[in-house]
Amino acid sequence: MRIGELAEAVGVTTRTVRHYHHLGLLPEPERRANGYRDYTLRHAVVLARIRRLTELGLGLAEVRDVLADDAGKDLVEVLTELDEDLARQEEAIRERRGRLRALLEADELPAEGPVSPELAALFAGIPASDSPMAAKDREVLALIETAVAPEERERLMAVVGTVMGSPEAVARANEAYALLDALAHADPDDTRVETAARRLAECTPRELLPDGAPIDHDSSFLRALYADFAPAQAEAIRRVLRILTDETDEKR
Repeated sequence: MRIGELAEAVGVTTRTVRHYHHLGLLPEPERRANGYRDYTLRHAVVLARIRRLTELGLGLAEVRDVLADDAGKDLVEVLTELDEDLARQEEAIRERRGRLRALLEADELPAEGPVSPELAALFAGIPASDSPMAAKDREVLALIETAVAPEERERLMAVVGTVMGSPEAVARANEAYALLDALAHADPDDTRVETAARRLAECTPRELLPDGAPIDHDSSFLRALYADFAPAQAEAIRRVLRILTDETDEKR
């Protein structure tokens, strides 16, 4: 058989056959006097086995292990590992589908979505605001929730939910947002910066701060955070973190 006939018989492309030759999975046949490769039934059997293994989900390196006589792994071991990996994928898919169902069953998706059902519920309980600073705050919350570990995410949502769980707390937060919005075109040394920082610190839970290590204001994350705000607003946020850090240190 020529390469095209072999590929057609097994249901693959000639490019696939050449790729398997290149990887050493399929031995190359000898060439005839006219220069054409002469494939045998044995080549078709091996190629068909490679196709069956890859259709099960094995990678080509795993296929090589199965085909090699001295690979150190037999087919049962490789297929057992594959089955365990597929079981993990099934569990991950079930979890993702559960999160999707919760999002689809919600009355309305937040603008920052998709977020966790817990954060979506928190956002839904806060009255809509046209404050640019409030919108940024929600974006940062969504970012932090995405970046932290699941157990830390649970604690974070509980802390924020407690702080924003009353109309009075929401009113205080909106007042702080308004003060920060007013700094959009102000200088960092504007006297209103300190007032805005104090007001925002009053409604920011200390539990949101990392435990132990001091805050590194020159970290890449905080530099990116500050750069996303106007200079006076960034200065107010710096002061908020300093206020919270100082108060936390005093309580220790």
